[in-house]
Amino acid sequence: MNARTYEGPAFFSCGFRPFFLLGSIYAGLAILIWLPVFMGELSLVSAFIPRDWHVHEMLFGFLPAVITGFLFTAIPNWTGRLPLRGRPLMCLVALWTAGRICVTFSAGTGWLVAMLVDCSFLLLIAGAAAREIIAGRKWNNLSVVVLILALLAGNVTFHLEAHFRGAADTSIRIGIGVVVLLISLIGGRIIPSFTRNWLVKQTPGRLPVPFARFDTLSVAVGGIALGCWIVSPVAMWTGYALAGAGALHLVRLARWAGYRTGRERLLLILHVGYAFVPVGFLLNACSAFGIVPTAAGVHAWMAGAAGIMTLAVMSRASLGHTNQVLTASCATQAIYAAIIISVMARICAILAPAHSLPLLHVAAFGWAAAFLGFALSYGPTLIGFDKRTLRQPVTA
Repeated sequence: MNARTYEGPAFFSCGFRPFFLLGSIYAGLAILIWLPVFMGELSLVSAFIPRDWHVHEMLFGFLPAVITGFLFTAIPNWTGRLPLRGRPLMCLVALWTAGRICVTFSAGTGWLVAMLVDCSFLLLIAGAAAREIIAGRKWNNLSVVVLILALLAGNVTFHLEAHFRGAADTSIRIGIGVVVLLISLIGGRIIPSFTRNWLVKQTPGRLPVPFARFDTLSVAVGGIALGCWIVSPVAMWTGYALAGAGALHLVRLARWAGYRTGRERLLLILHVGYAFVPVGFLLNACSAFGIVPTAAGVHAWMAGAAGIMTLAVMSRASLGHTNQVLTASCATQAIYAAIIISVMARICAILAPAHSLPLLHVAAFGWAAAFLGFALSYGPTLIGFDKRTLRQPVTA
């Protein structure tokens, strides 16, 4: 790898720094805005109906920021090439920010301007990632680029559906399906690897099963089930496909020896987050069979799998790439506790509608506490104010 020393601001030395910090702040603030909007106490100036603004900004606003931060930090490790940093990274951050402003105020800017600005971010991310992966000849990682393009397609469709039909529908399921597949692929790579690396230093015992045909089968069946769900979410055959995928992903998770990671919360939270992938499959299967409302499975995937996994990955990557000890501090464990409480409250609010109002408040404030807590706890490190992160020059 080229070891040229980077001499610019630490905040723009690697993708995880600005995108993890800004993404976490936005995730917390967006929910605090959404709660009074949902209660009818606040009006938005977006061309989207309120529900669509909330869904879009979680699915195509907050999550792409975290995905970008992860990718632009991981790709240099995959390819051995220099990370994207400096002015190009600043431009991407500015574009992502402009997308959030244009979508939120799209009643004034116009839906087409909002779509062009918002969707151009994912297009540039896919192009930059493809360029680096191809230049590094790491062809097996191009599957990530395909999923980013699929997420882009879902975003474009979301804008079109919202404008021409008055509300988004299929595009929401496309976006959620892509996110679940990304978690399945990336989680299947990092969770057993990180777990094995830690367990071999502990007392002898069972280790995670390396990636094998069963993992390929689980992801493939999950992809097929998600395709069925996107096309026909309440069909009986979709329910059977989702149930089968959920069972396979439960077995997959059990093969990673997560029960042995209780002493290190930085690892345990990865297993907890991934557990909501099969839970989401099974709840959506129950929804297809008419047993539970459709929102239960959706929030298991989005609040549970996506929400917990993003915090787990952001905290671990932030520590690992700033020369700090890979262990969960008391503040980090409090963040994890807040997001788990939020997720459980959000799902229970759907399953127990008689208690939905207080549970929704618990879910919203728990989510905000987790993500804004991450920003407060890790912000100085990400910006570069924490001198422990500057013990060595920032190099590629």
